[in-house]
Amino acid sequence: MTWIKPSFLWMMYRCGWATKEGQETVLAVEIDREGFEWALRNACLSSYRPGVHSDRATWQRELKRSPTRVQWDPERDLRLQPLPYRSLQLGLAGEAARRYADEWTVAIRDVTPLAREIHGLVRDGDLDAARGLLPQEERYPAAEGLLRSLQP
Repeated sequence: MTWIKPSFLWMMYRCGWATKEGQETVLAVEIDREGFEWALRNACLSSYRPGVHSDRATWQRELKRSPTRVQWDPERDLRLQPLPYRSLQLGLAGEAARRYADEWTVAIRDVTPLAREIHGLVRDGDLDAARGLLPQEERYPAAEGLLRSLQP
């Protein structure tokens, strides 16, 4: 399974600003809207939630069948501390992972230098300058409808 993490700061939390062993390179992968929405439409929650699923066995069957998984993790601030709202993590397996690699990917950029520059500013306490370098992120307009039953 491979994971799409649309939040830059959540990714920085995960990779420790590109300092964790084996995670020293950070790539921004741009995929097309059609592929992302296909993944959202075919998603299942990565964990059982009463009220969303009728029972655990039904969820387990859906999870095995689903090519994509949705997980919600706390969003992070510039100091990588958790914020009171969550960001989407989208897991891809099987057909979804193949489509991601072969059809949906539009561009791949190495954002490691940007991660290191922002991290340096955060370490120096210049949060305004660091905030100014963050990639612009916006609420995805179609996500609410596509994920209504999978919201945290």
